[in-house]
Amino acid sequence: MSCTGALLLGVVIVYGINQGLCLGLSKISTQYYMKDEQKLQPSEAQVYHGIIMIPWIVKPLWGLLTDTVPIAGRRRRPYFILAGMIGAISMITLSLENNIYLGFALLLLICGSAGAAVADVTIDACVTENSIGHPSLAGEMQSLCGLCSSVGQLIGYTISGFLVHMIGSKGVFGVLSIPFGLVILVGMIIQEPLIRNCSYKRVSQKFLDAGKAMWMALKCPVVWRPCLYMYLSLSVSLHIHEGMFYWYTDAKNGPSFSKKSPFRRVLFWAQLLYGASGMLDLILVLRINLLFGVPDYALVVFDAAVSHMIGRLKWLPLLVLSSKLCPSGIEGTFFALLMSIDHVGSFTASWAGGLLLHSLNVTRTTFDNLWLAISIRSLFRVLPIGILFLIPGSDPNVLILPPEMLRTKKDNNTTDPINMEMASLVNRIDHTSLDS
Repeated sequence: MSCTGALLLGVVIVYGINQGLCLGLSKISTQYYMKDEQKLQPSEAQVYHGIIMIPWIVKPLWGLLTDTVPIAGRRRRPYFILAGMIGAISMITLSLENNIYLGFALLLLICGSAGAAVADVTIDACVTENSIGHPSLAGEMQSLCGLCSSVGQLIGYTISGFLVHMIGSKGVFGVLSIPFGLVILVGMIIQEPLIRNCSYKRVSQKFLDAGKAMWMALKCPVVWRPCLYMYLSLSVSLHIHEGMFYWYTDAKNGPSFSKKSPFRRVLFWAQLLYGASGMLDLILVLRINLLFGVPDYALVVFDAAVSHMIGRLKWLPLLVLSSKLCPSGIEGTFFALLMSIDHVGSFTASWAGGLLLHSLNVTRTTFDNLWLAISIRSLFRVLPIGILFLIPGSDPNVLILPPEMLRTKKDNNTTDPINMEMASLVNRIDHTSLDS
């Protein structure tokens, strides 16, 4: 298989199947598992959901490992295999064990999340390297990744309810081990150059160099301003989906079923639509839809489709922007850092949403104030419009970083290409800062 073919297959497997399809399956199965098996309150489930996402918050660590610590001379392939093994073992264990203690169940779910995060950051590094080598194709590559993920999620959410009904939430965990097996396959077929004469004795120095390079890059206004926007726009979008899920599945009180535009313009309309879409939940909870003869299931399906579409519209320009903010030599590490901001924001929103549900006394059977939680969430969703000035107003097709942060210096006397790239980057950034 050609190098390009292997990369495209890796994108389809990791983004489309392991992330997209698994996201739909794991979200529904985890929600039912927390509700029916562990008997948790909505606010508790919301907080634990944030804990499960911790491996995604530390994505820079996984990126740093793939960039600086090759295994058997390879920087990507071993990490795909390791991620697949961790995820498959944790999902199989979770599906086979009965009466699992909550702490152990959380540990297994965190391990599954870690497997998906490591696979994600590794394929991110491959895609980012391709985008830097072909900058005009960065938008198309991110669109392909988004398309694979969207199609996978559509299929996952479509079949998740049927699978949970037929084989239960724990049975779905067993099914989730299959996509992780495909990630192992990606590690076997992906092509990358062999790194020779790599000295593991200098790993600590590589970590220091990479950390210094990231810090220097983050001090650049064109980098930290979009990062700040990404975090704030996510953290104020409070997550109360566990409260909505418990209401959805409550038999008594719930419903009757168990790119060429500038970044700022796209994000303005996306953020505005994102806030407006949240009001669909309010229509459902207040039963307004029934006054117009609209059944619950139709509104919920429409709400899910609209929210997913707007979410993609909101984050696709930020993904393209993120791929253009990565300095040469630490592409995987820095892209992982940018994406971890996404997960830190989601983590903040998840815990804040759990606190909101708890303060409004939304429990397993009490939903009197759920409408108020929805209203507060929808209001917070539009607040990031006030900080859109942090996003570059330039054409998304032009380079954003200074040229000296994109050039890679060649040194024939250096046998370790990883160390060479990061050292040259650190030296260039240091030299630039001293001149300024």
